[in-house]
Amino acid sequence: MKIAFLGLGVMGYPMAGHLQKAGHDVTVYNRTTSKADAWVAEHGGALGKTPAAAADGADMVMACVGNDDDLRMVCTGADGAFAAMKDGAIFVDHTTVSAKVTAELYAAAKDGGFNFVDAPISGGQAGAENAQLSIMCGGDQAAYDTAEPVMNTYAKLCRRLGESGAGQMTKMCNQIAIVGLLQGLSEALHFADKAGLDGEAVVEVISQGAAGSWQMVNRHKTMLADEYDHGFAVDWVRKDLDICLSTAEENGASLPVTALVDQFYKDVQKMGGGRWDTSSLFKRLQQFG
Repeated sequence: MKIAFLGLGVMGYPMAGHLQKAGHDVTVYNRTTSKADAWVAEHGGALGKTPAAAADGADMVMACVGNDDDLRMVCTGADGAFAAMKDGAIFVDHTTVSAKVTAELYAAAKDGGFNFVDAPISGGQAGAENAQLSIMCGGDQAAYDTAEPVMNTYAKLCRRLGESGAGQMTKMCNQIAIVGLLQGLSEALHFADKAGLDGEAVVEVISQGAAGSWQMVNRHKTMLADEYDHGFAVDWVRKDLDICLSTAEENGASLPVTALVDQFYKDVQKMGGGRWDTSSLFKRLQQFG
């Protein structure tokens, strides 16, 4: 397929690379042009100077940007991709954004004669680099069926959860679960330290039982080593949790633990850890107890 990829951050850069390697004709756009130049030098393909230029003639346009405003900019802003998309094309949004902007852009796409699939991702930078992402999707079945084989280029699992917005709602479930697990893991390691136990040995034992999780297996070593540059940044998770908590206000869900952990991440930001990864909840406990 002829594909445009908008946004070459730590996730988008390798994802676009997998598409090019798989034989698709990929044109990339990035707000910082030097990153797009580097991608083309490494992978081939082409550079679009604007989202519209990248999307012109594309069968599918993928986006992986920062937040609601960034997504609106690449879609409907000046030189946005939507103005250049052809009839029947598919826009796939891998950004974690609000259900509100998803509904807005889905409707705009319908009016423009093309399709919109919300497809937020989980798996972190390693998942993007190793083509092992979990992709949760919402949108029309026919559009999803066309997009799925393309997304499987960098996915371990790709699934449609329902109509437009269902993907973003599922990503909110993902973030709610992750922050609760990380707080629990941080408290367990903190307790082990106060009890005079070897944290590594404790995790070796409890990870094989009911307490085991991806976070425990993949993050405990770096947490114990006081290393927090291995994943999703605190600034970004607070953006996601704001979406979760705002949506819970609308649908009546009760998220007491999520609200509390959000405030703990606020503490981490005050410690200067906005760019630390989300496992830095442990560092907060070490400082504040």
